[in-house]
Amino acid sequence: MNLRDIAFRNMMRRKAKAGFVLAGLLIGIATVVGLISLVEAMTRDINHKLEKYGANILIVPRTENLSLTYGGLSLGGVSFEMEEIQQEALRNIQSIKNVANIAAVGPLVLGVITVAEHRSLLAGINFETTEILKPWWKLEGTAPDENGVLLGAEASRIMGLGVGDRMMVKDRSLVVSGILQPTGSQDDQLIFARLETAQSLLGKEGRISMAEVSALCQDCPIDSMVKQITDVLPGAKVMAIQQVVKGRMETLGQFKQFSYGISAVVVLVGSLVVFVTMMGSVRERTGEIGIFRAIGFRRSHVMRIILLEAGVISAVAGILGYVVGFGATKGALYIFGENQGAPVPFNLELAAWALAIALCVGLVSSIYPAVIAARLDPNEALRAI
Repeated sequence: MNLRDIAFRNMMRRKAKAGFVLAGLLIGIATVVGLISLVEAMTRDINHKLEKYGANILIVPRTENLSLTYGGLSLGGVSFEMEEIQQEALRNIQSIKNVANIAAVGPLVLGVITVAEHRSLLAGINFETTEILKPWWKLEGTAPDENGVLLGAEASRIMGLGVGDRMMVKDRSLVVSGILQPTGSQDDQLIFARLETAQSLLGKEGRISMAEVSALCQDCPIDSMVKQITDVLPGAKVMAIQQVVKGRMETLGQFKQFSYGISAVVVLVGSLVVFVTMMGSVRERTGEIGIFRAIGFRRSHVMRIILLEAGVISAVAGILGYVVGFGATKGALYIFGENQGAPVPFNLELAAWALAIALCVGLVSSIYPAVIAARLDPNEALRAI
C-alpha cells in the first residue's frame, strides 16, 4: 500500500471532515469566481451596449468665445467670427488611423426659421445614420424626403401640425412626413429635414454647423481618435462625450475592487476552515500516526499523506467551485434587469486561477497540521491508542 492509497482510504473513512473542508473551500472559490465573472460579464455587456449608445464625439466650429449659458439658461452674448465647417472637409476623417472604429459620421446644419409666426430651430441631418447616432428615436410616420420635414413632439404640439399637414418655410411648401415621439431632450423642440433641404432653406450649401461621430467600443482609443480627427480638421473643435461612459465604468471599477475585497475575506475564512478541520483530523489520528511511525514511516511520509489529502480535496473544490460560481453568475445576472442578456463565456484563465487558489489555500492551511503530525513522538502517539 502506497501513500496515495492511505490518503484516499482515510478520506473515505472520514467523509464528514473531508466534506466539511470541501464545502469551505468550494464556497470560497465559488464566491470569488462568481463575483469576478459577474463584473466581467457586466463590463462586456455595457461595452456592447455603448457601441449602440449613439454619438460620442462632437465636431464643432472652433471659437475663442466663452459660453454664456448655465443650467440650460441662456444669458445672452454675441458670437462673431465663428466659421462653419465645410462639409467636404469631413471626408478627411476617412484618412485617420482608427477609421475602422468609426461606426457613423452625421453632419448637422442648424438655423432659425419662422413657421406660422413660430420661431423654431431647423436641423438638417443625414437620416441614413440616425439608426446608429440616435437609436432611441421612434417615429410616427416616416422619415422625410427632400420635400418633407420631421417634427419633434413639442414642436408638433405648439405648431398644431400632424402627419400629412403642410407648412411654409421661406415660400417653400413642405409636408410633415413624421412626428418624433417624446425623447425628453432638445430634439422634441426641433424641426428636422434632410441635410440638403435644410442647407438650401438656410442658404448654407456645402456648410455644416457640427458633426456627430459614433466611435465608442470596447477597444476604441477615444482620446487618440479625438486627436487624430483634430489633426485632419484643424479648423474645428473635437470633443469626446464621455461623462456617462466614465460614470458607469467608474461604478464598475469600484464594484470590482469591492468584489476583490469580499473575495479575499471569503478565501481567508475558507483557509481557516481548512486549518481548523485538518488540525482536528490530526488530533483524531494520533494513534494511527504513531503506528505509521512505529512501522518505519518517516516524518516526510506522514506530511505527504496529510498534504496529499488536502491537495485532492482542494483540487476538487477548485473545479467544483468554478462550475458553481459560473452557474451562480448566470443566475445573478437575472437580478440586474439591464444585464439579463449578458453572455457569460467559459473563462479558461479564471478556471485555472480558481484551481490554483484552491490548491494554494488548501495546502498552505494544511502545512502546520502536517508538521504537527510529523513531529508526534511514536511512543506518545501509541499510548494514546
